[in-house]
Amino acid sequence: MPTNSPLTPETRAIIRAQMSRRGLLAGAGGLGAAGLLAACGTKSASTGTKAAAVTDLSDTEKIARWANWTLYLDYDSKAKNYPTLEAFKKSSGINVTYAEDVDDNNTFYGKVAGQLKLGKDIGYDIVTLTDWMAARWIRLGYTQAIDATAVPNKKNILPVLENVAFDPGRNNSLTWQTGFAGFGWNKALLPKGIHTLDDLFAPANKGRIEVLSEMHDTMGIIMMYQGVDISKTFTEAQFMNAIDFLQKHISDGFIRQVKGNSYKEDLISGDAIAVIGWSGDLFQLATENKDKFDFAIPESGGTLWSDNMMIPSTSPHRKNAEAVMNYYYEPAVAAQVAAYVNYVCPVQGAQAEMEKIDPVLAKSPYIFPDATALAKVKVFASLTPAEETKYQTAFQKATGN
Repeated sequence: MPTNSPLTPETRAIIRAQMSRRGLLAGAGGLGAAGLLAACGTKSASTGTKAAAVTDLSDTEKIARWANWTLYLDYDSKAKNYPTLEAFKKSSGINVTYAEDVDDNNTFYGKVAGQLKLGKDIGYDIVTLTDWMAARWIRLGYTQAIDATAVPNKKNILPVLENVAFDPGRNNSLTWQTGFAGFGWNKALLPKGIHTLDDLFAPANKGRIEVLSEMHDTMGIIMMYQGVDISKTFTEAQFMNAIDFLQKHISDGFIRQVKGNSYKEDLISGDAIAVIGWSGDLFQLATENKDKFDFAIPESGGTLWSDNMMIPSTSPHRKNAEAVMNYYYEPAVAAQVAAYVNYVCPVQGAQAEMEKIDPVLAKSPYIFPDATALAKVKVFASLTPAEETKYQTAFQKATGN
């Protein structure tokens, strides 16, 4: 959500009207927005060795297995299914197994890295991972190239996302959604809200704070608080200064846990009252819990990220996976997803289709932010493989993971 203030009455009305998870860019105009989103790549990534050929069984095995994050696809709680996915299965004859198996980029990678190295099927035909992790998979040769002729709707990707540095031309990935990391909190317990790290680590909150296990978001927010521009090259000393800040607040007992998406359950139970979390998660929680929770971009700045669909190098159902990708890049379908998740949609034409679903949502700056709003968030700078290893190691040591 591109604001430093709590949700406005308009936004609360939107949340009540629509279930949501992640939303950011369709309709974002201006060079500022374009420049910021174009920076979502990882310039140090280079394509790795070509993966060994895998026999595509799509013609005889009409299945596709998709790993995604939680609360990240339109869901009908009464029917207990995903409406857009059900429509695709019916029209295509492809049975898609959809699993909310991604809670954290590193832990997911850890589960499948061994099989990827051995060239063994990891059990997924589509994985949805954040920019920097997508860059790693592509660099290591763990993805299959996307056949552009099989995904004609690829042309609908927003121009600012079309040529990210880690995958120029989007030959190995397609953006799923984009969003922000910032502060989330329980409004009943913290009526003044959380707008700075000083607010977050107020003495009264000790032991009831959780932060993301996603290094780029947690460390990015801390570093910006310390005056570092995370979108530009920074020093190891600046990063380690933020590590010291994080470690001190863990050892002092302020931070209860460092988590992926599962921090949501702790907010609901009351074990946590404030978090460094993701915008769409908080919108979703507010919707499902009578507007009990709120979200704000830190006054010192929040982070901007994108998640990307990729076909693993070991997938034996590439054509089926491409059919899924192509379907979700139809503007009308993308609008249905955006109406639920409320992260920024990467598909051109989705905003016009949203007008048919909900005119208020179509005009919302929280789903379709402009360049001014995007100026309040930054993309974490590109890291070399060596830097990524060094910084991730320091982060994991500090968090005890």
